[in-house]
Amino acid sequence: MASDSFHLGAAEIFERVSFGPLVDDLARMHREAPADLRDLLLEQHGKMDKDYCLIRAAWQGGSALGVKIASVFPANVSLGLPAIHAAYVLFDGVNGVPVRSIDGTALTYLKTAADSALGSRLLARPDCQRLLMVGAGAMAPYLIEAHCTVHPGIESVRIWNRSRGRRDALVETLAQHQHVEAARDLAEAVGWADLICCATMSSEPLIRGEWLSEGVHLDLVGAFRKDMREADDEALRRARLFVDSRNTTIGEIGELVIPMNAGVISEDDVLADLYDLCADTKGRHSPGDITIYKNGGGGHLDLMTARHIQSRCAPV
Repeated sequence: MASDSFHLGAAEIFERVSFGPLVDDLARMHREAPADLRDLLLEQHGKMDKDYCLIRAAWQGGSALGVKIASVFPANVSLGLPAIHAAYVLFDGVNGVPVRSIDGTALTYLKTAADSALGSRLLARPDCQRLLMVGAGAMAPYLIEAHCTVHPGIESVRIWNRSRGRRDALVETLAQHQHVEAARDLAEAVGWADLICCATMSSEPLIRGEWLSEGVHLDLVGAFRKDMREADDEALRRARLFVDSRNTTIGEIGELVIPMNAGVISEDDVLADLYDLCADTKGRHSPGDITIYKNGGGGHLDLMTARHIQSRCAPV
């Protein structure tokens, strides 16, 4: 393959890839045999905010393998830069030949948002009309778009963020295309919503179980370390709990590790993951169920998204 066509940049990816087909493809790929996974997390200590380098490899036997290298620098937000940057290389799963270099940041945005959207398509009430976005970081617009794609009945979106400036800037941008407004009181906004998406860098729970209305779906995206949480114990007690993959969340992410270590919940309380749900395991039992979905975003999802991107962007 010529060098100028080996790399896929963000502009080409976003031009050719949309959330509807991507979510459909993720559902299909979850009915395939799971990929083999390996992760490596490097931490830089000695700073107020830790910086990270995450290396994720996934191998779908006979199909494809891929490796993502992602940097997580939380202080970038104060510099006007995204907190996460990434690069991805896709290889042929049979002969190991490199197939594509893919803009890893674009892939991460698409993968993360489509992961959450597939979860909400399977677990949220189909008549959702009100979406609350908690967090106004770089992921927020993609998560909003993905959830609205699988729930076209959403009529109103509210955004809450600790920093009013980032919140108001995102509201101003998105309000040009849909009904979006700022949420000033988090408790009130949580009670208002049919679907809540939380994508923050918080180590302390932001969402309290006492605020959750019957029938709400809570999508937890942000917590990726063992010391991070976005929802409190009461939220987990009240809800039916689901994850995108048992292997990449149980024992790996603070959203589950902390309450499990405290005896608040057990592994048995994780009722299903996407592999189960895409194989027709029942998620929501009644309209009044509160459902929680933990988006862990493992390397298998990066590989699935890379395969989809390659199929959409392959030379004709």
